[in-house]
Parts: sequence; structure tokens; C-alpha cells
Amino acid sequence: MSAAEVVQLLRERRVALERGLSERELARAERRYGVRFAQDHGELLRLALPVGDRWPNWRARADEGVRSAIRGPLEGILFDVENNVFWPASWGERPDSRAARSEIVEHQVSTWPQLVPLYAHRFVPAAPFGPGAPVFSVHQTDVVVYGANLLDYAAREFGTTRSLPVPDLVTDGSSPWSLLAVGEDVP
Repeated sequence: MSAAEVVQLLRERRVALERGLSERELARAERRYGVRFAQDHGELLRLALPVGDRWPNWRARADEGVRSAIRGPLEGILFDVENNVFWPASWGERPDSRAARSEIVEHQVSTWPQLVPLYAHRFVPAAPFGPGAPVFSVHQTDVVVYGANLLDYAAREFGTTRSLPVPDLVTDGSSPWSLLAVGEDVP
């Protein structure tokens, strides 16, 4: 998988692209939004910046949409804890107070790999994830591996391979996002 292949596929599918982020802009986005781009994601953003309603604007100086997208996975878990009886057994007994539940959820999720917004509710694990990072579709605690890597993801999202089966995720089993994606209990 190469970032150039992803850019080519996005161009072919008429996704609006701006010039890529400079090293300085990339570092500024990481500082501003408190994220670290995985290797493949950073390479893509250096080559071209996808733009439009559902793409995070990493070049923006203050984009509440980007901040909201970054908080999205945590907010979704909190929603499911309060509204859909989500409470993994590994977290211990479910507290009676909403504040205590929120504190536990925030602590638990803070130990998980950070997810960085890619497009809409698609996310890539943050660095130090090396090449070949999977792409997750995250809606509350409904987590699906949407691409084995960025090229596989882009082909599924924007290409003609939507009929392919969802890829198997090669994982060491330590990522709670991966465990949610396969329907297992999270730590």
C-alpha cells in the first residue's frame, strides 16, 4: 500500500484534494488537536489533503468539527453506557452514579490507542502504529474494521470493491477497538 495509490484512487473518484500538508503544518495539526498521525495517514496528508464536509480539515486553525470528531469515539461509548447498557465485565461493577460511570469510562478509554479521524466516522489508530494501520468505522460501541489499510479502505469507501467481505484484522488482541470490532469483551 502506498499513499500515492490512495491519492490516485481518490482523484479517480473525484474526491476534492488540496495540496498536501507541509511537515510544519502536519506537526502543527498534531499539536493543535492532540493527535499523532500513524505513518500511512501522515504520508497521505503530506501528498494531498482530502477536503469536504466529511473530511477533517487538518489545516484549519480552530475547527470544532475536528475536535468533535476526535472526541467522537469516547462520546459514543459514554452514550452507550448511559442509553444502551454497555458495560464490559472487565470494568467491574457498574456504579449507580452517572459521574462515577463517566469517570471509569474516561479512564478506561484513555488507556486505549487513540483513534484519529479520517473521514466521517472512519478512524485510523494514532502513531506509533506503523505502516498498514487498519481503518475502523466507529459509531458508539459499534466498531467495524472498514479497511485492512488506507488503500483497502479507500477502495471500499470510494471505489468499486464494496462487495468484498470485510477484511480480517491481523491483531495481537491488545487493542480494545479491535476487540469491539470482533464482538469481544474489552479490558
